[in-house]
Amino acid sequence: MLPKSSLAAGPGTEVAEILLNAFVTRGHSHFTGVPCSLLKGFFRLLEDPGCPAAYIPAPREDSALGVASGLAVAGARPVVLMQNSGLGYSLNVLTSFNLIYDVHLPLVVSWRGHGGNDAVEHDVIGRELTRLLDVFGLPWMVLDNAHPEDSVEAFLKQYDDGRSTAVLIVREGI
Repeated sequence: MLPKSSLAAGPGTEVAEILLNAFVTRGHSHFTGVPCSLLKGFFRLLEDPGCPAAYIPAPREDSALGVASGLAVAGARPVVLMQNSGLGYSLNVLTSFNLIYDVHLPLVVSWRGHGGNDAVEHDVIGRELTRLLDVFGLPWMVLDNAHPEDSVEAFLKQYDDGRSTAVLIVREGI
């Protein structure tokens, strides 16, 4: 659990804390990824010296998947964070390594462009995100910020039970 003095400020902070604590409680020890404005509170928590998990920044999403895959093969329980455009960029790594060799990871993916109210470069991936995940057989769930405990618990159960790469989509900033 995060010490009270380490809590990040801002909207969505409580949801970010719940998410982080749920992962850590379930044994996830390492986080890696590329920052996104919708996940900034979560990244603030990871960067805090009091964070109970290791955070390894990544320059690109495919690099984050590589780091997390290596950690998973070595026995750690990593989590990868990225925005949906980075997921699109990383599909080759997922399909040519993770899904083929059963190196499954939980992914936390921000949903930029959802509803068409974002920068224009996020429109296509924002509109097609869930269909893209379905095409590649990646189970997904949208984080419910109003009931984050239930949402995170259901996601982690889905991930743990299926032992497959699963995606938790963050639609609202945390």
